[in-house]
Amino acid sequence: MKNLYFLFILLVYSSAFLFADEETGFHWPKEIVKKKVTVTLYQPQYDAFKNNVLEGRMALSVRQKDKDLIFGALWFKARLATDLEQRTAIIERIAIEKIYFPGVEDTTKIEQLSGILTEEIESWDVVMSLDRLTASLKEIEDLKSLSENLNNNPPDIYFRTKPSVLVSIDGEAKLKEVEGAGFEYVVNTPFFIVKDSKGKYYIKGGKFWYVSGNVSSGYKHTEKVPSDIEKFAKDNLPEEELDSISQSITEAPDLIVVTKPSELVTTDGEPDYASIEETTLLYVTNSEEDIIMDINSQNHYVLIAGRWYYSKSLNDGDWKFAEPENLPEDFPKIPEDSDMADVRASIPGTPEAQDALLEQNIPQTATVDRKTAKVEVQWDGDPKFEKIEGTDVSVAKNTDKTVLLIKKKYYCVDDAIWFVADKPTGPWIVSDVRPDEVDQIPPESEAYNVKYVYIYESTPEVVYVGYLPGYNYSYVYGGCIVYGTGYYYQPWYGYYYYPRPVTFGFGVHWNPWTGWGFSFGFSYGWVGWGFHPYRRAYWGPRGYHAGYRHGYHRGYHHGYNRGYAHGARAGYAAGSRNSNVYKNRSTGVKTSNRVQTGQANKNLNNKTRPSTKPNNVYTDKKGNVYQRDKSGNWENKNNKASRPSTQPSQKPSQKPSQQPSTQQRNKATQQPSMQQQNKTRPSSGMSSQQKQQMNNSYQNRSTGTQNYNRSRSSGYSGGSRSGSSRGGGGGRRR
Repeated sequence: MKNLYFLFILLVYSSAFLFADEETGFHWPKEIVKKKVTVTLYQPQYDAFKNNVLEGRMALSVRQKDKDLIFGALWFKARLATDLEQRTAIIERIAIEKIYFPGVEDTTKIEQLSGILTEEIESWDVVMSLDRLTASLKEIEDLKSLSENLNNNPPDIYFRTKPSVLVSIDGEAKLKEVEGAGFEYVVNTPFFIVKDSKGKYYIKGGKFWYVSGNVSSGYKHTEKVPSDIEKFAKDNLPEEELDSISQSITEAPDLIVVTKPSELVTTDGEPDYASIEETTLLYVTNSEEDIIMDINSQNHYVLIAGRWYYSKSLNDGDWKFAEPENLPEDFPKIPEDSDMADVRASIPGTPEAQDALLEQNIPQTATVDRKTAKVEVQWDGDPKFEKIEGTDVSVAKNTDKTVLLIKKKYYCVDDAIWFVADKPTGPWIVSDVRPDEVDQIPPESEAYNVKYVYIYESTPEVVYVGYLPGYNYSYVYGGCIVYGTGYYYQPWYGYYYYPRPVTFGFGVHWNPWTGWGFSFGFSYGWVGWGFHPYRRAYWGPRGYHAGYRHGYHRGYHHGYNRGYAHGARAGYAAGSRNSNVYKNRSTGVKTSNRVQTGQANKNLNNKTRPSTKPNNVYTDKKGNVYQRDKSGNWENKNNKASRPSTQPSQKPSQKPSQQPSTQQRNKATQQPSMQQQNKTRPSSGMSSQQKQQMNNSYQNRSTGTQNYNRSRSSGYSGGSRSGSSRGGGGGRRR
């Protein structure tokens, strides 16, 4: 019988730093030294992740002076809180389900120690690296996305070889009179468009003014602007913050005014092609867009909102949607250090695409205070609802909030929080129920994104909530992520104008540094963004409220600190790490970045230290322990060759928010009985399936470490992403 003392130390202290990481290192493995006993814990491996509940296991070893090194495995279940901006995850509640030492004889009184262990872990808030977590999630086989039946039909695609800007109007222009001014402005656009008493239309963008006799065409640059209109613009537009590139632009770009979903593709002069190494592909070097020419088919491919569209010609091409599985065979061969490397995230099967898919399953979480979280729903007239076809849900039309009518109850989703009321006019309270009918909502409905908002748990005081990227219109199709559903949603026109989510018209691109970012033409990006003096309404992609004053400067040329990073820092990019919608509230919500790594270590009383041992010990789902050497060979580290490698008894079913019962606790740390041990004999080596599983675990652990190191070295703590170095190829596009 092994010394009970070292097992006690293991039980009490191993969980204490199960996920703790040094403030500057997130180092694995970790050690606890207590008197003459050293406990080493290796990086966790994961078995299941649903909603915000994470289940996994980890290998461990115990060494007591003058005793053999003992290897074991530990199973846990925990509630996961995340801070996607800081790339951290917080284990808010951990339940240790089992501790197992393969081949070690049954020990006594372990049941008595399980209560101590459970009591210890209740008070810990422990920080871990989200990059390592995401990479390790690749081992989980049941991660699925909810995206389906998206509309991938191409928008109208305009091609220009000179500086141009796409000006979007949401359908037929709707004019509203400015009281006492003698002129009108166009309500249903984020751009500043005004009509004077003589029937002339004026547009202001950046430092340029344009005039035309037609609202949708014929605009010319002008320096003659009526003084009252110029003053109206000054009073209602945010002050421009032009960077050096915008200030250096002297020629006013052309305007293309559209009234339906459209996209603009531009080049600086005629397209300039260059080859992509190791492929039969060419790319256009003098463009901010991702344009690839497949020599074999002679098709041009353009990446828009995460979707590939192809045509023989760039100029007025007959564009068609390219199914991801049917992309040219050389697309996956684009080198990771290529100037076009960031498009790999939109090519199914690449590591970049896989990383992006995994992040679709990571929720942004928060804790909502029932008493202080409030919502105000305003209506343009009497509340009007419309039945969503094929569902038991009706959606409100004449409000800027998402309000649903389900079984005579009214539900409002505001900043990813569910509220409920008996009447459409309130009073509204925080809901602790997410109606099942929400999952019926199809992408054809403007309310589709709320099915990605969840309620995990609740107490009389708080509700634990979270949302997936789908709430910010990031979805999955064909093994890649795409932006928006692709459907056009009819806005509300009344006394007020309430726009709906859009997919096209904003140059949405995925970037491995900051997620989804936006561009407008050739490094301009100026818009009015909700200047409307009567009522400020959200317009355009979620998270893009204030305007992209810096424009879009392609990250390829300017490096990480330009391009999408500008929008992310300002909080404008939908899906960027700084677009956490829970931060839109000043009260009632506590986001998950409240715990810092240093504080977590303080909570754990500094009882851990980084180990000098390599992070090369793993456990399979049965509790067998294996060590990988530098040559890639695996050694079975079960403690006695004569003992079996049996699977531990069935895990007790429990939620991480509940403490296990006494009976459950007794099972959680119980060693297999001698009768169980005598039924089987250990195998002499690993099966091919076990070896493949261990190799996958090794690869994912290595990838997670690389991604974490890249994030730490990127110099951009808020918004750095896994694999951030993949898309930073050489200088191009200018």
